[in-house]
Amino acid sequence: MWVGILYALVAGLTWGLVFVGPLLLPEYPAALQSVGRYLAFGLIALPLAWLDRTELRRLSSSDWKEALKLSAVGNLLYYVCLAAAIQRAGGPVPTMIIGTLPVVIAISANLRNGRRDGRLPWKRMVPSLLLIALGIACVNQAEWQTLRVMSQADSARYATGAALAFIAVICWTWYPLRNADWLRAHPGRNPRVWATAQGLATLPLALVGYLLLWMWQVYRGDGFPMPFGPRPGFFIGLMVVIALLASWLGTLCWNQASQRLPTALAGQLIVFETLAALGYAFALRGTMPPPLTMLGIALLVAGVLWAVRIKPQPIKTTVQAYVHPS
Repeated sequence: MWVGILYALVAGLTWGLVFVGPLLLPEYPAALQSVGRYLAFGLIALPLAWLDRTELRRLSSSDWKEALKLSAVGNLLYYVCLAAAIQRAGGPVPTMIIGTLPVVIAISANLRNGRRDGRLPWKRMVPSLLLIALGIACVNQAEWQTLRVMSQADSARYATGAALAFIAVICWTWYPLRNADWLRAHPGRNPRVWATAQGLATLPLALVGYLLLWMWQVYRGDGFPMPFGPRPGFFIGLMVVIALLASWLGTLCWNQASQRLPTALAGQLIVFETLAALGYAFALRGTMPPPLTMLGIALLVAGVLWAVRIKPQPIKTTVQAYVHPS
């Protein structure tokens, strides 16, 4: 289990980078950042696919369809919504909403996958969920106060950003549950190969999306320089870094964690992503977190430490004997 937790930690550290990209490229459309990132992910997956070609041939058509669904929802749609939310509402509001994922996924998995994984006792889960929820509330209250001081809020723009962040939460509640379903149903398969398969499935979607976006930008005639925008070198470099670390390495580590941990516990460990995103954001600002944020971080860590001590319990089923009527 501790190996699975370590993999979840590395996944969180890499996924935190995706919150930085939209802040570094504010003038780039969210859709372009999404298709650019996953086009790079698909191209990185090509040489990896050659190395794993024997294992990839074992995947059935239904496996490839599942990889395509996971890529469309958990990769492209999720990141379009997240990047657009960050650009519209700034970093704090989307971080607040995405930060609820550990609680949402843990509850969903405990309700949905109890028979397969064993159910984490609700009485023992409540303290960890409360600590994580309180930590998220503290962090986001502090960030919201900072945001209100720094700028005049455009309520309509922030409302749209919040709505997009909620859609991102739905996407990434669905993704780890379905991804864990496949991995637990195929325990003999290499999680690295499954990560590469998702990269290959993403490639045609991202390529078509890139071409359609290019055509739309030309049709609109807004002067945005396609295909790589006003800072092509920085854009390409950042997309490659995020694709390699957040997309491929992050997916690989999350697959490893999903094979080793109950989905309800793994869901709570997505809090590592929130912590990493906050750390990177404050490093980018060049400031120390305020006291309320530090309290929130301490509560988040305490909630995770509490959660990893909980052992899943198998659900007892009652078998009734059939008695022939006499």
